[in-house]
Amino acid sequence: MALGGAAAIGVMTAIQARINGVLGVRVDDGIVAGFISFSVGLLALAIVISCLPSARRGAARLRRGIREHTIPFWMLLGGACGALTVSTQGVTAGVLGVSLFTVGVVAGQTVHGLVLDRIGFGPAGVVAVTPGRVLGGLLALAAVGISLSGDVLASAPLWMLLLPFAAGVGIAWQAATNGRLAQRVHSPLAATLMSFIAGTLVLAVAAGASIAFRGFPAALPTEPWLYLGGFLGAAYILLGAFIVGQTGVLLMGLGSVLGQLVTSVVIDLIWPVEVGPALWQVIAMVAVAVASVVVAVPWRRRR
Repeated sequence: MALGGAAAIGVMTAIQARINGVLGVRVDDGIVAGFISFSVGLLALAIVISCLPSARRGAARLRRGIREHTIPFWMLLGGACGALTVSTQGVTAGVLGVSLFTVGVVAGQTVHGLVLDRIGFGPAGVVAVTPGRVLGGLLALAAVGISLSGDVLASAPLWMLLLPFAAGVGIAWQAATNGRLAQRVHSPLAATLMSFIAGTLVLAVAAGASIAFRGFPAALPTEPWLYLGGFLGAAYILLGAFIVGQTGVLLMGLGSVLGQLVTSVVIDLIWPVEVGPALWQVIAMVAVAVASVVVAVPWRRRR
């Protein structure tokens, strides 16, 4: 069930990437698009938390922990990595397509997830580096190599391909940090709210700087679906805070990779972009990504 939840996170991440990517192209400013996305997600979470007594108690524990300095400052910074993710979506996904964006994220999540599990940073504690987990990580990186073969590197600038990798590193750290904070305040909703508050503040500063240098973006689009990215972000960050303690950072990342790749392929087939992998690359990288999840899952239950 936890692995299914991780795959659902990947599905929502892929859809969010295309929505925020299109929004970034439409307003001609990926950072502003990220700020809009995070602001919508923060508003949605605030409404949900205000309606749930248990969530309000969790928010009160969070506020008390911050005031009394019983919660480490670094636990409050998970949203900064979320800000990097949505900004990267706005800058690159509308140009590269969701498939190519996703494989860059895959590499960052895989490498950093393995490291975070080994040092015990996540809420699951130290997770042993088994041969299956290492092989799963290597297969995920092999899927990235497949996606970058052919003419892809010649069609897109290197910095645009490196940004999704950085976002993947941030996603792994954000999931572990939010999971730890959820344990501390006994409320995944409160931890998710803190993540969105931090991310919105970071993006507000970044968007202000972008507007100061580039001027105000184009007029905001009127299509309602372009503002759904924030709702999806709130949903998958909340789900990640629930399940990362059960799966560990790497396994949750690999499950979400599977959901991301399959969904991104479907999206790019329905709604193609100019830059992107060929059909044979898409099929091959999805097959390798599925294999990476299969070999990394601890199928045998211990007593």
